[in-house]
Amino acid sequence: MNRVFSGIQPTGSLHLGNYLGALKRFVEMQDDYGCIYCIVDLHAITMPYDPAELRASTREVTAGFLAAGLDPSRCIVFNQSQCTMHMRLAWMLSCLTPLGWLNRMTQFKEKAGKKRDNASLGLYGYPVLQAADIIGYHATHVPVGEDQKQHLELARDIAGTFNHQFGVEYFPLPEPVITGEATRVMSLRDGTKKMSKSDESDYSRINLTDDRDTIAKKFRKARTDSEPGVTYDAENRPEASNLITIYAALADSTRQQVVDQFASAQFSDFKKQLTELAVEKLGPVGEEMKRLSADPGHVDGVLRDGAERANQIAEPIQRDVEEIMGFLVP
Repeated sequence: MNRVFSGIQPTGSLHLGNYLGALKRFVEMQDDYGCIYCIVDLHAITMPYDPAELRASTREVTAGFLAAGLDPSRCIVFNQSQCTMHMRLAWMLSCLTPLGWLNRMTQFKEKAGKKRDNASLGLYGYPVLQAADIIGYHATHVPVGEDQKQHLELARDIAGTFNHQFGVEYFPLPEPVITGEATRVMSLRDGTKKMSKSDESDYSRINLTDDRDTIAKKFRKARTDSEPGVTYDAENRPEASNLITIYAALADSTRQQVVDQFASAQFSDFKKQLTELAVEKLGPVGEEMKRLSADPGHVDGVLRDGAERANQIAEPIQRDVEEIMGFLVP
């Protein structure tokens, strides 16, 4: 059986990059695979955080999952900390993972920066936890963005090392799923930088909780250039090309089809059409998120049910791993 696993950290507000790069693809896959989607709250504590904000963000991200179209009757939605397999398996896999592999992880270097000696062990080792997240469910496919490909390659290496060291063919080697036009959505203020929840300017991103008027205002103010036509050139026209990519993803089209569609139009006309499309597609998502966020009991119930179902898959795998590794299993 093909099984998909992926997750999003509950740190800050979900934005358009999360929607186009992850949530929209999650929804498209839920009828074709056995899908497990996780709010990875254990990953969210590798950097300084506020406990109250973590709880609120976990619920908000869950609301975003549901508002985007994930159906808990067709997939599993849960938060990571409710399934102890993640922590238990991560320790066992960490004992099989060479330091040299972790030293190559570029995201640790970026997040730790010049204060590397003050970074937490969790931040350094979280790619191993990520590997446990994936292979602990025998996931065969993982929808990932370009920035997570290195971590998935590590998960494959760890799974292969386990199989080789213990002479088994137990863990499948998960394959990346990189689809769609918007695998990397850039800032609306600077087309050379990835859209980020940490950017100081709120006009750099579309938050999924933005109302229709705010979405329209942000797209109208999105930076472009002085070129008149609609052409895709990521190197020389990064802002314009980013907007073309966003339009293509929202319209379930391709960049080339968008360029062909607006071949005779001025860029201002294209931008107006993009604004209308974005309001039409994203407005209902934000409204549903707000409705769900006002009912935390329902959201918590979805997470509890999802955790029960996730544990039913994970626990037998965890017991198998413990037995393979030589532990006494009750």
